[in-house]
Amino acid sequence: MSAVLEKPKVTPEELLRLPKDRRYELVDGELVEKPMSAISAVIGARILSRISGFAEERNLGAVLNADASYCCFPHAPDRVRRPDISFIRRERLGPEVWSKGHIPIAPDLVVEIASPSDLVEVLEARVEDYLEAGTPLVWVVYPATRTVRVQRGDRTGLSLKLDSELDGEEVLPGFRLPVREIFRPLEQLPQKTGEKA
Repeated sequence: MSAVLEKPKVTPEELLRLPKDRRYELVDGELVEKPMSAISAVIGARILSRISGFAEERNLGAVLNADASYCCFPHAPDRVRRPDISFIRRERLGPEVWSKGHIPIAPDLVVEIASPSDLVEVLEARVEDYLEAGTPLVWVVYPATRTVRVQRGDRTGLSLKLDSELDGEEVLPGFRLPVREIFRPLEQLPQKTGEKA
């Protein structure tokens, strides 16, 4: 009979002490690396720039990049997630957001950009975690199909194609971004003969 060695569980506090050059989430005590492809990074930067400019101009709140980590999941208190982009409204920005460590409140908006290595069930689990924590709006961006899935806290949602427009709804009132604009950088990528980006 052979003994099975269990990996030691990692805590949210231990995650904070790990090297910052790799993006990890913490799920059920296990480190889960969250890599991002170059295409996803370009698209993420474009969306981050648009949301940041809009929110800053109107003093709506804080837009955070993928360095921000959240430990705000009542159904999984030791879980840590790192959305590609997140936004917290100004009226919810208390000292706990700015303290050293993971952010203990749910973001108002989460944007996840699918990478080729992302498994559907893993991406769905991330979205479900944010909705369970009380995030009212989640956008999942799919570069491969050039679509965006909008998921709301009330469990309604829709899928947007190139001719549609993202709407900030009550979270970012007045924010609009044509889906085609999100994927414009893909049109400028070098292509192999006979292949469309």
